[in-house]
Amino acid sequence: MRDLHFPGRSPVRATEAMVATSQPMASAAALALLREGGNAIDAAICAAAVLAVVEPQSTGVGGDVFCLYVPGGKGEVIAYNGAGRAPAAAHVEWYEERGITAIASDSPHSVTIPGAIDAWCRLSADQGRTPLERVLAPAIHYAEKGYVVHDRVEADWREAQDLLARDEGAARIFLPDGKAPRAGGVHRQPELARTLRSVASQGRRGFYEGEVAQDLVSRLKAAGGLHTLDDFAAAQGNYATPVKASYRGVEIWQMPPSNQGLTALLMLNLLSGFDLAGLDPLSAARFHLEIEAGRLAYQVRDAVIADPTQANVDIEGLLSQAYADRLRERISPDRALELPVRAMEPSDTVYLCVVDGDRNVVSFINSTYWSFGSGLVGPKSGVVLQNRGAGFRVDRQHPNCIAPSKQPLHTIMPGMAMRDGRVLAPFGVMGGDYQPFGNVHVLTNVLDYVMDPQAAIDFPRVFHNRTAAVVERSVPPAVIRGLQQRGHAVGIAEEALGGGQMIVIDWEKGTLTGGSDPRKDGLAIGY
Repeated sequence: MRDLHFPGRSPVRATEAMVATSQPMASAAALALLREGGNAIDAAICAAAVLAVVEPQSTGVGGDVFCLYVPGGKGEVIAYNGAGRAPAAAHVEWYEERGITAIASDSPHSVTIPGAIDAWCRLSADQGRTPLERVLAPAIHYAEKGYVVHDRVEADWREAQDLLARDEGAARIFLPDGKAPRAGGVHRQPELARTLRSVASQGRRGFYEGEVAQDLVSRLKAAGGLHTLDDFAAAQGNYATPVKASYRGVEIWQMPPSNQGLTALLMLNLLSGFDLAGLDPLSAARFHLEIEAGRLAYQVRDAVIADPTQANVDIEGLLSQAYADRLRERISPDRALELPVRAMEPSDTVYLCVVDGDRNVVSFINSTYWSFGSGLVGPKSGVVLQNRGAGFRVDRQHPNCIAPSKQPLHTIMPGMAMRDGRVLAPFGVMGGDYQPFGNVHVLTNVLDYVMDPQAAIDFPRVFHNRTAAVVERSVPPAVIRGLQQRGHAVGIAEEALGGGQMIVIDWEKGTLTGGSDPRKDGLAIGY
């Protein structure tokens, strides 16, 4: 139990159903749908759609989706890959001929075909039980009638003002009066409301064909993109085979490559060889091991993870205990490794999870990648286009080299923990490259240190970026000194590291315990 003398949050507890998202309006809308008889998939799509309106810097219908789903909370983990692909004309030769050596995050070449709407429609049809028109109704309401800007949203929005000002449509919609809205102000997106109505009435055709697709292709072509109407019409996600690792007797499930979920699993395999539970959770010794496992796992990620339909990714070998054992030998409890500099990038994403009354469990993540994605906006549709293509390389020798209809290395990663064939917890931590670190940190807080989900999410965080470990201001000076003594350069993170949600299921008691990250404007809510 937390010390009630200090400010903070207790976990949310319920018996019937629970939703945890990064925004109160999304959590409330999803819970209302559950009370009406909707299931976890319906509620997840409803929440994601609301977030696409009220957290426009983090997510949107111009982004991508990944989903893990366990019907009844037992047995098979169903994975859906709703990641977009590069245009069919995106041959590496085209970029080489023009001297493009990297995909700029604010260029049309960073825009992959959005996968979110296709994923929503497919999951709704296959797994939901509420008409899409009802599922999208709260999002349409907020886009049309207006929503109150929350504090974290305002802070992120201000940081993106220069990007938004460069695009006429973005500036008109997202910089009213020439600047980002203030917290407590009301913002409307009537263009996006029309787009959502089109999807509600026509399904995926209302986005990938007709006026919306024409608006987006026209905007991209005007900026120099290679996108076509055929690319949009052909956009389609797919069910995938999730990947897993075992940690402290719990199966941890993630999306397969080109998703970076495997990076978190490799970190867990490395850490499984250390007695974390014997260390103080808020100690330099614990954080050092976490940092070193992460640095090694990210080195592997950057070298080999790519679209497995266009590159050879040895998933079985990378997740083998033999591979982890060899890699773990490089970790010293007392000294930081000498490793190449890695440039890690933060991003804005929304993660949410839902457990319904039938114990259907959803772990769901939706993103446009960097804040406001590419900064390119469909002027008629109001759609913010993602910049996932910035994850590609322009290097013929690299498995993640850009190519026609290829998926880039993808950072957003929903997680699912299972014990004895039943879901223990859906979970996820947002924040671009930080996400494997965040997933592992929260999981080890729960599994090694027996924290409740809210305490596990609240706990101070560290990361490693370029040549230094970065820590949140909540990390004590003694811990920073301990990391420095082990050879780490240490700096204070420019902003709080990520955000996250988790719901733990106690099958014997019949209870749900949820947490939501105060680093965002999050809310876990149940009944």
